[in-house]
Amino acid sequence: MTAPEDLKTRLVLHWMVDEDVDATGLPARVWSRQVILDALRAPSSRIEPGKILEMSVRLVGDETIQALNRDYRHKDRATNVLSFPADPLPDALGRKRDYLGDLALALPYVRREAEAQGKPLRDHWAHLLTHGTLHLLGYDHIEEADAALMEGLERRILADRGVADPYFEMETHE
Repeated sequence: MTAPEDLKTRLVLHWMVDEDVDATGLPARVWSRQVILDALRAPSSRIEPGKILEMSVRLVGDETIQALNRDYRHKDRATNVLSFPADPLPDALGRKRDYLGDLALALPYVRREAEAQGKPLRDHWAHLLTHGTLHLLGYDHIEEADAALMEGLERRILADRGVADPYFEMETHE
């Protein structure tokens, strides 16, 4: 799956790495951007033709992700990715940009998780970028039907990139 040229030219991606995070060995930003672009092809009312899309990806440590998870989700534990969707601004403002929101990924946590699950870091990273981006587009997995829809999209997007089904292991060993 490759994003259309129009979408490639309309994505402004802010990439931030906290000072305490070692990003060595992480897939290249160009590759990561393409993963995000692939996810942005999912059907969504958030993507308006002609609007410039903007989002941020912040790489953080375990303590920072735990604080974000505690403060915003009331879950006092580290996690792999958090998504903070932005509310669309009214068209009356004449905006030319649509800020989709922010992703925070705990790189140390992601590395440990990939290793524990026996997955290549690149594949796990692609899954989490895809998962987080779909949240910014309005998808969630709270209700069973919504989870099935979101996971199905993730599977298709990742399969097009040659990434194995990220849910296969969980489903076969529960």
